[in-house]
Amino acid sequence: MSLTETPICNFGEKAKNFTLFSTENKKVSLEDIEGKNGTLIMFICNHCPYVKAVISNIANDIKDLESAGIKAVAIMSNDVKNYPDDSLENMIGFSKIHNFSFPYLIDQTQNIAKQYGAVCTPDFFGYNNNLELQYRGRFRELKNLKPVVKGDSDLKVAMKLIAKTGKGPEKQIPSMGCNIKWFK
Repeated sequence: MSLTETPICNFGEKAKNFTLFSTENKKVSLEDIEGKNGTLIMFICNHCPYVKAVISNIANDIKDLESAGIKAVAIMSNDVKNYPDDSLENMIGFSKIHNFSFPYLIDQTQNIAKQYGAVCTPDFFGYNNNLELQYRGRFRELKNLKPVVKGDSDLKVAMKLIAKTGKGPEKQIPSMGCNIKWFK
């Protein structure tokens, strides 16, 4: 595991189109998950301890954000040959265990992760209703891989702000997690 930090938000960058298969064996595109007031694209995986530490909280926050007109999707881009815990079969189980209300997609070629510039899991890309990037920060503070729970998560606060104003917070704390497991 190599701890990696996300770069600073490139405000206004447009979301890249994609069509990937979900854990439900359905093709899902950017258009399918575009929210009326915002869209959240997350790069996650099943095995990363940073994802595991917050995934139940993420799933709960997304259910709340859906009522604010925000839709979300999770994408898994790791090399499953060398990291079999991230296989599609395990993705299916992971999404069920954590009650995902959003699609969980597999990026088998890693092209989508590269197009987005994803670097770690979790890596969050929060877009406004014009699909302009407004958030590239953390979910919430972690100490010893335990969430520090003080009020709403940074992600939830940012996405609600984006839904309301179209703009994300100026100050953002980078997300940190395991590096994307690129093909060798």
